[in-house]
Amino acid sequence: MRYHNITKDDMLNGDGLRVVLWVAGCSHCCRECQNPQTWDPNGGIPFDQAAREELFEQLGKTYISGVTFSGGDPLHKNNITEITRLAKEIREKFPDKTIWLYTGSSWESIQKEEIVRYLDVCVDGEFIVEQKDTSLKWKGSANQRVIDVKKTLAAGKVVLHTRD
Repeated sequence: MRYHNITKDDMLNGDGLRVVLWVAGCSHCCRECQNPQTWDPNGGIPFDQAAREELFEQLGKTYISGVTFSGGDPLHKNNITEITRLAKEIREKFPDKTIWLYTGSSWESIQKEEIVRYLDVCVDGEFIVEQKDTSLKWKGSANQRVIDVKKTLAAGKVVLHTRD
């Protein structure tokens, strides 16, 4: 897996103060995407032990609410195995931290993937510029959904995340 950046103290990509891992690789290539530089799966730099330690150091801070996986697409074929492994380890080591994931894929196409068991929130769907709405919280276009994964899995149907 390759990545572009680890953002610290982020307040824009999920509830609370977060650390964000921006991965490389996206096959959706949405028109007017805000991160086209992350599309190339060979872009960025390798996610190595030093990057992993940096991510975990940030998660160890008491004021950090959790991690957000974005990019690119964390569920791109070059990323999904490592992101799943990382999410599982974070869930085990930091059970009180939340895990958010942004993907251009639909919930319906990913709901059977192992990774969903470790997620708290999934923002799904491609960015559609014709549905762009800057007033929306945590998403860029009206077609995207901010899904409460645990409630969705329990209910057997999509339950949207609402701020507590």
